[in-house]
Amino acid sequence: MTAKPPRAFQRMLSGRRLDLLDPSPLDIEIEDIAHGLSRVARWNGQTQGPHAFSVAQHCVLVEAVAARFKPGLGWTGRLSALLHDSAEYVIGDLISPFKAAVGLDYKAFENRLLGAIHIRFGLKPQPEAALAALLKKADRAAAYLEATRLAGFGASDADKFFGTPKGLDDLDLEPLSPDQAKAAYLLRFSDLIAV
Repeated sequence: MTAKPPRAFQRMLSGRRLDLLDPSPLDIEIEDIAHGLSRVARWNGQTQGPHAFSVAQHCVLVEAVAARFKPGLGWTGRLSALLHDSAEYVIGDLISPFKAAVGLDYKAFENRLLGAIHIRFGLKPQPEAALAALLKKADRAAAYLEATRLAGFGASDADKFFGTPKGLDDLDLEPLSPDQAKAAYLLRFSDLIAV
């Protein structure tokens, strides 16, 4: 008897069936991304507040930080920032130490899915080096803010891992409910593609 191959697709609320081994841009919907990201907790849920700080909120924060770091950043750069962790709508948010333990095969899997998402929304599969560096800088700055304001890190510990960003003290990090986080993510996406 021949064993059936394991199921390699995720069925989305939109009705799409996303093949995780060979993701097609045609099976990706922004509503599915926003819904999933709004329910994935940053820091494995180890944050203060009545709700987890979601990956959807983190992505909105990273987009705002990237725009602060590079005034005049065009819509493609800002959309890339908003979508930078969008693969996590399917695979979840693994904390960095666990990603390192899993190894490069996980990163390749994540990048393949992220490339399909980028293509779906009119971006290059991989950002150019300068944009990738900006997104990494904005992501680390957002992580510092989250670590010190929500996840119980002291400033010196957070500085060791993420560096200490400047000029971002006014950004709001109050955790939202999943529905509020989803709405904020979709609103930001709509604003960016309307440009």
